[in-house]
This record gives sequence, C-alpha cells and structure tokens, in this order.
Amino acid sequence: MKVNCAALTESLLESELFGHEEGAFTGAIRQRQGRFELADRGTIFLDEVSELAAATQAKLLRVLQSYEFERLGGTETIHVDVRVVAATNADLEARVHEGRFRQDLYFRLNVVPVYVAPLRERAEDIPLLVHTFIRRYAERNHKDVNEISPEALQRLMRHGWPGNVRELENCIERMVVTAGKRVLDVDDLPREIAPVEQPPAAWFTVGMTMNEIEERAIRDTLLATGGSRKETARILGIGLRTLHRKIEEYGFARVRHHSTQPTKSEEDPPAPEPSAPG
Repeated sequence: MKVNCAALTESLLESELFGHEEGAFTGAIRQRQGRFELADRGTIFLDEVSELAAATQAKLLRVLQSYEFERLGGTETIHVDVRVVAATNADLEARVHEGRFRQDLYFRLNVVPVYVAPLRERAEDIPLLVHTFIRRYAERNHKDVNEISPEALQRLMRHGWPGNVRELENCIERMVVTAGKRVLDVDDLPREIAPVEQPPAAWFTVGMTMNEIEERAIRDTLLATGGSRKETARILGIGLRTLHRKIEEYGFARVRHHSTQPTKSEEDPPAPEPSAPG
C-alpha cells in the first residue's frame, strides 16, 4: 500500500492511514478501513513523510512503536503487522532541529536508511534512464523516436539536474513529443540544457607556477562538469580523495553549493560551486 503524505489535508490523511467509523465526520456514511489496516502482513510506503502534521506524526509514532491504532471516531484498538517504508527529499535531521519533525519519530523511522544520491552524482545512470524514457514516451505518444545522438546524450550527462530523475524524465518527454525525427539530437534539447562551455585552449601564461596551473585546471574542469567531483576526477585522471584534498587546499570548499537535495555522505561531500575563471 502506498500513501503520498503531501497530497492530502491532515484530516483526510488520518482517515486514509487509519480509517474511520460511520459518522466520524461529515460525509463518513460508512465504515472505512485505512491503509495500515489494509497493509496488514504486508508493506506500507509513506512518500513525502516529512510533510506529516504534528498530530499525525504522534499517531504514526504509536503505530511504529506498538503496531496498534483506532479508526477515526472508533474505540476498537486494531493490531497490525506491517513493514513501513518511508521516503522524503527533505533533510529530516534538520527539520528535527527546527522543531518541525518529532525527534522520537525520526529515530523510529531511521532504522535502515537508504540514501539515493542526486542524479548529478551518478551520471552513469543517465543513459539507462534516457533510453527508458524515450521508449516510454515514444510508445505513449505514438512517436517514431527510438534513439538519441551521442552529443545530445553527453549534454544531458553534463547537466546538473537540480530536479533529479523527474526533471530528466520531463526533459525526455518534451523532446520526444516535439521531435520530428527518429533520433533525438542537440537541437531537440530544451533551452535550459545549455552547451557546455569549454575553457580556452591556452589559458595559462608564461611564469605561472605549477600550483597555479593545477588550481586553474581543477577549477575549469569543475566548471565544465557542472561541479561534479566524480566526473572532474575522471577527466583529470586523479583519485576522488586526491581531488577532495586539492579542493580543500585551494580553498574551493569554502564556496558552498546551495541545493535542496539531501546532504551527501562524508566520503563524497557536496560539490562546490566554483567561481568563474579570473
């Protein structure tokens, strides 16, 4: 069973999760089982769990602790055996500190955390996603589109994708719907997928130290890859840990990357937003 916690008002969400008795509120003309009751001996998926209201958080905490609840307007205690999977794109720990999410509920949910990295950190997934979306939307829109050019795919792989997979999916759908040929190309890309600007071929001058050249090479490559450290390390032929050390050494890490995405792990900290070359 799946529930989008952000799609319903507080009262409707409580009824959706826990059910209600006849006459519990205006319009409750018959008894209704909630998703927890329907998911007994199965799994319930709570999407956007960060959007739960305070009262609903308290009721969810009770279910997670004792696996029991009452329907709205009812007195019978219902016991269930349910596996709970919750998802959010918000930083729940930060919301706890802000007083917007219960700390006890956070710890109850945070049993087996699974972190999905932003799409910009896993560019190797983009070709698989792109071809999947091409097939999906070509079939749905009855379009004879079945491929994408290597150059267009490279542009997609270098884009920052602040909206992650949903943004990529919308992009491919738009390209497929508006395409007039079988192979998607650079001219089919949306306007926001700008060409990657390469630094000038000769950007160093006589007299620059090796440290200055190295710093400029790292900075320009970060710019060209949209701030992707993994891609920058690959292009420069150095290890990711070495790149992290160089970024700290040259002070790039002081420039923080502002993002709505979850914080990265310590092994791969947030990519900096390098300043433009001087």
